[in-house]
Amino acid sequence: MRARAAQQREALAQHVWPVENALAGADHALQGVAWLKQHPGAVVAAVAAVLIVSPKRAWRWARRSFVVWRGWRTVKSKLAAWR
Repeated sequence: MRARAAQQREALAQHVWPVENALAGADHALQGVAWLKQHPGAVVAAVAAVLIVSPKRAWRWARRSFVVWRGWRTVKSKLAAWR
């Protein structure tokens, strides 16, 4: 019985590692977001640098960001209404 449990643990560990890697990536991304929230000056400096270096590119990214933000709000409201 112990040998079987050990085999099952090994099989589970092999199947779970892709999920573990994905969750580790998500944790890393959340840490980055937390850092950005704690350092808004860095965000402002980066945006200012992009605006100075390439205003056309900045405008393009601003439009894309707005579309993503608007899409997220729509999905969020639809999910809230669905509940």
